[in-house]
Amino acid sequence: MSTPDTPAIRALADTGIEYDVTVHGPVRSLEEAAEVRGLEPRQILKTLVVRRAEGEYLMVLVPGDREISWPKLRTLLGANRLSMPDKDVAREVTGYERGTITPFGATPDPATGRPWPVIADALIVSREGPVSIGAGAHGVAATLDTQQLVEVLDARIADVTEALTPR
Repeated sequence: MSTPDTPAIRALADTGIEYDVTVHGPVRSLEEAAEVRGLEPRQILKTLVVRRAEGEYLMVLVPGDREISWPKLRTLLGANRLSMPDKDVAREVTGYERGTITPFGATPDPATGRPWPVIADALIVSREGPVSIGAGAHGVAATLDTQQLVEVLDARIADVTEALTPR
């Protein structure tokens, strides 16, 4: 199967860092996504869009086995209130539909023309092995070195997650 042409893959190529693209069919869970990518669930990164204020967003990279700790994130940002936009706003802000969102190739902040800020949970860089991040289309991911990921995204590294709450 050929590599799809997505803004994310083009943006990754422009960085000059090494990455591998995995193209797989639909998956029903994080565990299934990890299995088809040959990784552990903790190595799969979720890119979550967070609304800080009207027209002000950021992206948070969360390990697959974790979730955002809202108190930690609010403290880090000095914000009383944060929220996640609905799927339509998330698509408008990033250029990607939910489930395909990635900082790579995302629509920039219209006010500044720069990419939205990225916060990477501290566990991402403290754990061994590569990570896998969405590549802008369903069933398409890029696996790359963690350090290179945070460097090219100029990500702020901080403790902003907690263990997943059983549902």
